[in-house]
Amino acid sequence: MRIMMFVFSGTGNTEKVAKLLGKEIMKTGNEICIIELSKQTQVQEIQEADALIVAYPVHAFNCPEPVLDFLRQLSTPKLDAYLLQTSGEPLRFNKAAFARPRAILRKKGCTVKGCFSFVMPYNIIFRHSDKMAMRMWKAAEIQTRRYLKMILSRTGEMYNVDILSRAISRILSIEHPGARLIGKGFRADNNCSGCGKCASRCPQENIEMKGNKPKFGSNCALCMRCVMHCPVNAIHASILNGWKVNGQYSFQGVAANDDEICRYCHNAYLDYFREAEKLVNENRP
Repeated sequence: MRIMMFVFSGTGNTEKVAKLLGKEIMKTGNEICIIELSKQTQVQEIQEADALIVAYPVHAFNCPEPVLDFLRQLSTPKLDAYLLQTSGEPLRFNKAAFARPRAILRKKGCTVKGCFSFVMPYNIIFRHSDKMAMRMWKAAEIQTRRYLKMILSRTGEMYNVDILSRAISRILSIEHPGARLIGKGFRADNNCSGCGKCASRCPQENIEMKGNKPKFGSNCALCMRCVMHCPVNAIHASILNGWKVNGQYSFQGVAANDDEICRYCHNAYLDYFREAEKLVNENRP
């Protein structure tokens, strides 16, 4: 089997999960080609592939606008397709983010076999503890093995998106035009060293260096890569600055136990972790 995977990842969480899945696919002797989605990605015409995977983070209970734009322009044969998404919390409203990319792929004749959900630590709102991040990663490793079996057997797992989730997702899709407006208000403070990493790594090519300082344009997708990856924490994230998270997660060390799970959405996280961990116990002899 030859699989094409397109990945849009702001701060690296989705990319990390996608690469893990890709590694597991290759272990089975199947072939996978992983392509990062950015402004530099040429519109692809998929050829000689047996299946398609599209991976992205959830933005305000929606699929990011750059992913939707890419899918609308994508030329693809009638393939089996899978959607993989990462979100910061295991709320049912996140399932609504599957609706629009699923509809686009179906319109192109693809059979969307499965929608795969992973929970990864926040890159905005607040910073999860390293222990929380590690427990999320351990759950992701378990879920990856489960989803791998579905892909190889050409089966999947689908979600019915309830009316309330669709309504909330539709209202919050204002994030798409809002991102361009808010992103234009980003700026670097006096801590900026002029390293240019934000400009060179922006997937939307929305940042250019002027006078040794970054200047932000009106093509932002609020992926938060520039904010999180700034080595000197110099970027002021406009009206979202109180929610900004700086510095990558290490995904190392001890995972959080049940008592160490954050109070925010505590029960939802606990249910998600226990559901994943139950899969390990079920597979033991």
